[in-house]
Amino acid sequence: MELLKTDIIDNIAQITITGNYVKQDFPNDLLLDISQKQIKGIKVVFEKLDDWDSSLLALLYALSKTAKESKRSFEMKNEPLGIKKLLELSFAVSSVQNLTNSEDKGFLYNFGQTALTAYESLRRGATFALENIRNFFSSLVYPKAMRKVDVLFALQECGPKAMPIVLLISFMVGLILAFVGAVQLQVFGAEVYVASLVTIGMTRIMGAIMVGIIMAGRTGASFAATIGTMQVNEEIDALRTMGVSVNEFLVLPRMLAIVLVMPILTMFADFSGMMGGLSVGVLALDIPFGEYVKHALNAWYLKHFLVGVFHAFVFGFIIALCGCYFGINAGKNADSVGKATTNAVVYAIVWMIVATGIITLCLQRMGI
Repeated sequence: MELLKTDIIDNIAQITITGNYVKQDFPNDLLLDISQKQIKGIKVVFEKLDDWDSSLLALLYALSKTAKESKRSFEMKNEPLGIKKLLELSFAVSSVQNLTNSEDKGFLYNFGQTALTAYESLRRGATFALENIRNFFSSLVYPKAMRKVDVLFALQECGPKAMPIVLLISFMVGLILAFVGAVQLQVFGAEVYVASLVTIGMTRIMGAIMVGIIMAGRTGASFAATIGTMQVNEEIDALRTMGVSVNEFLVLPRMLAIVLVMPILTMFADFSGMMGGLSVGVLALDIPFGEYVKHALNAWYLKHFLVGVFHAFVFGFIIALCGCYFGINAGKNADSVGKATTNAVVYAIVWMIVATGIITLCLQRMGI
């Protein structure tokens, strides 16, 4: 019995497939012969077909593609259940748009579309931030749908495990501040004031900023990757289906942990940075140890210290919100998790710089 039989009926090439079609070689000669014939369409008829595999689908795909390219009709008769749907999927347009071939609709349209997209992103981000900040402060009074073990686990990740890198980077920043300050102060023979420069710089702003950048790259990215992976695995959809608040169950424990830890890490960063300046002042600039410590203590003011702690407190909110927001809004594939992680770090650093500028301006107006 011939498996494939081709006939020309009413100017239509009718291909009859008789019997099971399993592990068959691709019939290139048949496809070439069909493409060269002067016909109006292609018709595939199935007879006694009980078993088939992907080799049949490959044949039908090639015949259908040939018919479309030559603008001929293509139809099937007695086709197996589901094969029509598979063919439709094989010809489906990719969800990834080809931007190079997209039609340019003009400057005004593109500008308006960009503005609307930015507005919608800002609105969703502001809504997310306000809701979670409200949950944060209300959780201090009312219990929320979160587990204590999640808070403790996040505290461990944000605190003790982050301490070594924070101390190292802060020490190096203090060392660099001392070297940079000494370059100009040596001109006036005032190297001893390196102690004041490093102390004020680290306690007021540099300690908090360095801790914020480190935690954005370390912890904020971790938040986005963890929650983004839960999004891929549809765990977040399962929580919503069970009526569990995602913000309270996933975001709140992480926000509590990092907001509590950031001021403590900043205090250690301030001390480590001052030790870095001390090492440069004593070992490289030949400043007496006692003289350096005296000027450092004279430059240490409580208001500078509290300003740095306040910065750290604000940075904790920013890092937690950016990491969790992009994790929750990640797509359903691995590439989306990578993009969410990148966006969490970038946006956290950008918003920290913006917040620093705003806080600095306000404190200057207040005379602090």
